[in-house]
Amino acid sequence: MKPHRFHREADAEYAEAAKYYADIAPELGGRFYDEVERLIAEVCEQPGRFRAFDPPARRHFSAVFPYAVIYLERPDIVWIVAIMHFKRSPTYWKERL
Repeated sequence: MKPHRFHREADAEYAEAAKYYADIAPELGGRFYDEVERLIAEVCEQPGRFRAFDPPARRHFSAVFPYAVIYLERPDIVWIVAIMHFKRSPTYWKERL
């Protein structure tokens, strides 16, 4: 399993979304966190498994929350460039590359 690293803006997106859900209900925030961590673990386990989104980027969708993990597979890590809400422009994160 490859380790992962967050782009600083992706890390901020993740924290902001988790806070949003936790402010609604603490258990909802916990469920969001668990879901994103599950997505990240699956990506790190098999980085090439998920759909190429905008090569070289790939994405892994949540079936529970309206979010996707956008990432690039590097030789030694999985680089997470966005924790993307589905309502965002699909290419807003490209300036991070």
